[in-house]
Amino acid sequence: MPIRIRQHVNPLSRKFQQPIEVPIWQEIYAKSDRSMHLDIGCARGRFLLEMAQLIPETNFLGIEIRRPLVMEANRLKDELGLTNLHYLFGNINSSASVLFQSLPANTLETISIQFPDPWFKKRHHKRRVVQPELVDILVNYLVEGGKVFLQSDIEQVAREMRDRFSANPLLTQLHSDTWLADNPLPVPTERELYVLGDNLPVYRVLLQKS
Repeated sequence: MPIRIRQHVNPLSRKFQQPIEVPIWQEIYAKSDRSMHLDIGCARGRFLLEMAQLIPETNFLGIEIRRPLVMEANRLKDELGLTNLHYLFGNINSSASVLFQSLPANTLETISIQFPDPWFKKRHHKRRVVQPELVDILVNYLVEGGKVFLQSDIEQVAREMRDRFSANPLLTQLHSDTWLADNPLPVPTERELYVLGDNLPVYRVLLQKS
């Protein structure tokens, strides 16, 4: 039976200010020193579930603020016996430093933020996941040559994400056009398939750390 959850939760509420419970990575991954792909706001985790099977030599980590989705995603991962995939419950903006300090050094190779909650009202923009402080932490722990992939079906949200990451001097956009025409990843998200199925545009950005 599908899990019924709230579509949106307020990341600024008190209950989401607790730090993410950091696991012992050597107990999570079969080989914890492998390169890692981090997906922020992974929702039901189906994108990562496919990626982990397609690219077994990479570790995948999903962060999601809705606990029931994380529990179900980890259950499916365990059923498949995947030792290169894990999901964590929590608010990345209140836990980033603690989380990334715990990771094996020089493993964070790719970061994706795909179709985050848009929080349309101006007074709610502070609830959006891509905040300047988070960008600085992510870029600090990203390996040299590592990549950041962003996409949204809301142009305003995509522009804000792009502008905040592009403001970091260590990142360079890898395409000359404003938006990347195609998804560079081999697996689309459920939201991406839904948007493209309605013949609507997707705004994508790919950046690299120098």
